[in-house]
Parts: sequence; C-alpha cells; structure tokens
Amino acid sequence: MATAWERAKRALATRLCVREPRVRAAAEEEERGRSAAASPHARVSSRRLSRSGSRSSTKICAICLGGMWSGSGQTLFTAECSHKFHFHCVSSSVRHGNTVCPICRAVWKELPLQGLLPAADALDDRQQQQQMAVVRRLSRADSVTRQWQLPIFRTLDGSIFDDDEQLDLQPENVVASQDVDAMAASLDIDAMVDSVGITTYTAFPAMEESVTEEEFAILIHLKAPSSPTSATSRAPLDLVTVLDVSWSMAGTKLALLKRAMSFVIQTLGPRDRLSVVTFSSSARRLFPLRRMTESGRQHALQRVNSLVADGGTNIADAMKKAARVMEDRLERNPVCSIVLLSDGRDTYNVPGPRGGGQPDYAVLVPSSVLAGGPSRHAQVHAFGFGADHDSAAMHTIAEISGGTFSFIDTAGSIQDAFAQCIGGLLSVVAQELRLTVECDDDGVLLTSVRSGGYTSHVDGDGRGGFIDVGDLYADEERDFLVTVRVPAARGESVLITPSCTYRNTVTMETVRVEGDTVTVPRTVDPVSSDMAPEVERELHRVQATEDMAAARAAAEQGDFKLAVAILDERRLVLESRAAALHEDLQSVALVAELTEMQDRVETRQRYEESGRAYMLAGLSSHSWQRATARGDSTELTSVIHTYQTPFMVDMLQRSQTLQPEVVVAMNRSPTLVSPSRIAASPPTRRSVRLTRSFPGRHS
Repeated sequence: MATAWERAKRALATRLCVREPRVRAAAEEEERGRSAAASPHARVSSRRLSRSGSRSSTKICAICLGGMWSGSGQTLFTAECSHKFHFHCVSSSVRHGNTVCPICRAVWKELPLQGLLPAADALDDRQQQQQMAVVRRLSRADSVTRQWQLPIFRTLDGSIFDDDEQLDLQPENVVASQDVDAMAASLDIDAMVDSVGITTYTAFPAMEESVTEEEFAILIHLKAPSSPTSATSRAPLDLVTVLDVSWSMAGTKLALLKRAMSFVIQTLGPRDRLSVVTFSSSARRLFPLRRMTESGRQHALQRVNSLVADGGTNIADAMKKAARVMEDRLERNPVCSIVLLSDGRDTYNVPGPRGGGQPDYAVLVPSSVLAGGPSRHAQVHAFGFGADHDSAAMHTIAEISGGTFSFIDTAGSIQDAFAQCIGGLLSVVAQELRLTVECDDDGVLLTSVRSGGYTSHVDGDGRGGFIDVGDLYADEERDFLVTVRVPAARGESVLITPSCTYRNTVTMETVRVEGDTVTVPRTVDPVSSDMAPEVERELHRVQATEDMAAARAAAEQGDFKLAVAILDERRLVLESRAAALHEDLQSVALVAELTEMQDRVETRQRYEESGRAYMLAGLSSHSWQRATARGDSTELTSVIHTYQTPFMVDMLQRSQTLQPEVVVAMNRSPTLVSPSRIAASPPTRRSVRLTRSFPGRHS
C-alpha cells in the first residue's frame, strides 16, 4: 500500500495538474494490481467508483454553476471523490472552512494547499492561463522535485493590467485633412457646433450711486449642450465596475446585482469598454477592459452570471485593483469612470476613529483617483446598498474622487440606480471645464465664490478667480454664486466678465466661451429690496445644503432633537418663500427633501438604518449639482431629484420597462436582453417634459 507521504504527493500533483514520473506511476499501478488481486471486493468497489465518477462528470462547476472546458486555460481541481470544480471556486470555498463536496457530501481529506500559491480568485483569465502554461512547462520536464525548487507562481505580476482590448478606431473617428466631408456626415454637427452656454443674473437690477456694496451677489449659470443623437458621435466610455460579492450578498441580492450588471452590459456600445472587479475577502478582476461588441457582451454576461457570494469585505483591495486597471491602460477612451457597490463595511483596512471622531476612510482611496490629481482621473460613483453598508466610507470615497454617492434602500432598485448613473456617463459632452471670472471696473473686487464641492480660487488681489467644474453631461446645468465689492459710482458699473474653457468630447478640441459682461446701472432713486428670483432660489439652495450638513453633524453627536430643529427651521423658511415666489418648484422640492430627512433623523435607530445614508446622498447631490439615487426607484423620478438630465430619465425608464423581461430571460439564457432592443429604444416625450419641469434650472 502507498504510504501517507506518497498519497500527499499524488494529491498535490493532481492539484497542480502535473504528471508524476512514469517509473513511479508504473510501480504504483503494479502495487494497485496486487492489492486488487488480493481483494475482489476492492476490485468491485473500484469499478463502481469509476462508473460513478463517469456519470457525474459534467461541464458545469457545482459551486459557481459556470462552465468548465478542458484545454481552455482554466484551472480545474479534481477532488478525491472524483468530482471536478474550478480551482478558484474550490480554493475559495476551502479557505472559508468548507471541506464537504457540494455534490456527494463526502468529507475531503486532501485539500488544496493555499499557502504555496496566490489565491486563484485573485487572478483573471489571462493570469490563470499564464499560470497553467507555467505548470505545463514544468510537467513536461517530468520532475516533481523541480516544482518545489522554483517559485512557480510568484513570478507572475498580478498588479499590472496593461492587457486592455485595443480601441476600435473606425474611419469616421480618424479625421484627415481630406476627410472633412466624411467627418461631417458621420458626426452629429449640432454636437460640434453647440457649446456650453453662460447666463448671468444680478441680485438687484440697479444700485444707488452713493452706495458701496461689499457683497453684491451675481449668479453664473452654465448649461451644457444637448446629447449627440447617434451612438457613434458620443464620447466612448471606459468603465470599471467594482462589485461586492461577500457572503452578505448571497441570494436575492446577488441575483438582482447580476440583473443590474446585465442591463449595464447590454446598454454599453461596441466602442465602450468594460472591466469587472469583484471583491469579498480579496479582490479579483474578472476580465480586462473589453469592448462591448456582441462577443464581448456574451463573455461579460457569462462571467457575471457565474458569480457566487462568499467571504468578507475588502473594499480597499478592490479599489486598488480598479485604479490599476485605469492606470495601466495602453489605450484610453475619452471618458472613464469607476462604479462601486457594496452592502457592507471594510473589515480589513479601515483603522479606528481618530480622537473619537470618524475613522480614516481615506485609506480606501488610491492616490490615482484623487480629485485634483492627474488629468482625466477616474471619478468613483459609489452606491451604498441596504441598511448595513458603511455610508460614511462610501461617501468619502466618492467625495475624494469627485464622484457621487447614492443610497439604494431596496434590492429591486439596484438596476434603476445604475441606469441613472450610466445615462450620465454615456452623455458626457464637456471635460476639464474651468469657469473664470474677471473683474472689470477699478475698485470692483471678487470677494467670495460659492462653488459647493468644486475647487475654486480667488486671486490675492481680488481681481479674478476660477472654478474647476470638470465634466458636464448633456443638458446638465450648474449654478454658482459669486459676490463682488462694488464701490460708489455714477452712470453704470461694469462688474465682471465670465468665461469658460473645456474640451469637447466629440471633436476633442479645446473650446473657449466668452460670457456677456455683467453691468449694473446706478441711480439716485432708492432700489427695490426684492431680490431676483433666480439669485434668491440659488441662495436658498446653498443655505439649505449648509443646514443639512449642520443637522448631520448634530446627529453624529447624538443630538437628534437639534438635528430635527435645524431642518425644521430651514423648511419653514423655504415654505414661506415658495409662496412668495408663486410656488417656486425648487423651494417645494427642498421642502420635501428636508421633510424626509427630518423623518429619518428623529431617532438613533432611524438615523443608523437609513438617515445617515439618505442625508449623505443628498449632500453629495447638492455638492456636485448632480443626480444621485436616494431610497427606492419610485423616488428616482420624484421632484426631489432636481438634477436629472433627459438622458438619465430616458435610461431610467428603459430600465423600468425592461425589468420584467430581464427576470424572465435570466431563467432562459445568459443573453438577457437583445442589444438591438436597447439601442433602438427612442427617447420618450414624457422623459423630456419631466426633466424640463424640474425646478431650479434655466433655459
């Protein structure tokens, strides 16, 4: 009989897919023959085991339900009970204490040795193929001893992701001097001609001659051009989705996440590229940035549908992998972004609170995605899912990167929340936009800039300043309040001249737009104290946002009565002004939002369950003046969300329309929805009317 040491070596050889030397194999075969001759019962048992193994041999991994193909570069593991599984599936299962075969329930005694190799679920397809190639080369050397002397897999660098698929540079996208007519025919001319619009409003229509105003308010309103009408004339997207597949996502949550990802995959076009990073106790890249052609979609759908939930929550490791995917790209689409979804808390990297305050969540954000860092960094749009996620951590990740934080209250709203976000990312028309303000008359000085989350600067001499706005989605709008010191004067005061520069994502040209010079007449007559409605509306929004932040700070200190009082006071002010402004819609929307926040902050339990996440999503929305998901999908189209664009609303309606079909299709085929059906779905008139009726936006 074989000794325990020989059995251990055979088990390891099976795990590494390595042949043992023929001499040793022949000797053991002879020994097995002698044993069989001595025991007829053993011979019968052997035949039964062989037949049983043959019957259960299948091309489906019983752990992830994904396909297994011999010779395709997949690492397979054959257990002692003869059942086969993906190596990364069984090693992950064993790592978390599961030593029972999921098919026959046999207790395994010979297990994969994880200490010698990197976790297989941390490798993607390309790296697993490289891993198998190394093993095959060693097996041809016909020496088991040599395997122990070489660091077989440590030579593979899993931290470099320069294998992104080459961009599809169609002739219409490469412009030569003789191809001007072809370019005009293939691109949306309106998207090339239209530019960002600049409109200004002064707080009051005139000023008295003898008055020196220290803080005269001016509203600067930006409006992005409309979205290109064809898929070939919009800017293509590089997207990395970072998905939580820890044990808490098992069951319905994971099924709905797969459905949401299927919608994203089918929505992306052949010029867009997608990479998926999943994480539990460690992070794993499912596949590199790949164009969403027909074959690319099929591959992505298969990999997403094979996901299983297990392990802990390691957000930092996942963010590092996603950041490296963006950093190491050999080719780059004009628009790039990272979408992060988690329902839990990072249990591996977040240190304790600093001085009794919040933990240092900045450790979760790689330096390459910091806002204000290298040009065209990847923003992270974070989605906190359920009552147990760490909303403070997710909000910090989004805020540091310049992205938005959304709160998903119910599992059924994941797809709608993703759809709204993708609707924005697929309609970026301006990048690296900087709004510049220059003072004109002598004595006119720029005193402050209210820019929310955007970086702003006022020159030391007060003669100018700027706001870095970054990207704008199609039809998106931004409002910024600036104040200037205006000295006494006669006739007319020339105050400021706004302008902006940005890169057009369709033509990739730098565009400069000059706004009209802002002037205010001087008069000897008293001036009305009624502020311009556009300026007053924005002032109320800024003040309401500041009160939301103050209420959240009070709630974090445990003073929930104070938090409710702060919100209630602002609500009463807005209600009175809404009536004065003839039912101003933005004020009505803010009242509804503040009322909802009051309800969610009344008690510690309510605040911990959903109040904190709801308030942080609201603060993120107002800080960037961009739509975020809050609560369930029925609220996404409510009046509270004042920043939705027509393309966002259209994408959201497609999601809500396709959801019933997707559920049925999930039970039939990995191809959930025909790509042509999504691409052919026209925008609806209702979506345009809904968006235009949103408050606080100007034509």
